[in-house]
Amino acid sequence: MDGKSVAVALVLYLVLMVGSEGKALVKTEEKGLQCLCISTHSKFIPPKAIQNVRLNQRGPRCKNVEIIAMLKGGQQLCLDPTAPWVRLTVKAIFAR
Repeated sequence: MDGKSVAVALVLYLVLMVGSEGKALVKTEEKGLQCLCISTHSKFIPPKAIQNVRLNQRGPRCKNVEIIAMLKGGQQLCLDPTAPWVRLTVKAIFAR
């Protein structure tokens, strides 16, 4: 291969790579694949059963506020951030 062929192949490769990266980012944003919670739990859970709570704010990767509770049995649940009991429980746990 001469230098011209190598240069053309390199440019073609770079153009293809840039195009594929843009498509992957668009698909990720459209489907919201960065959100951790698919559904939320809104029924009351006693605060004594909750070991830890993680709060994920809205951001460029996920447009939802996510509250993930780790129960003492090792199970993780996504809690409904609009439920009144969730708000009170989260405040109490973060105040510990």
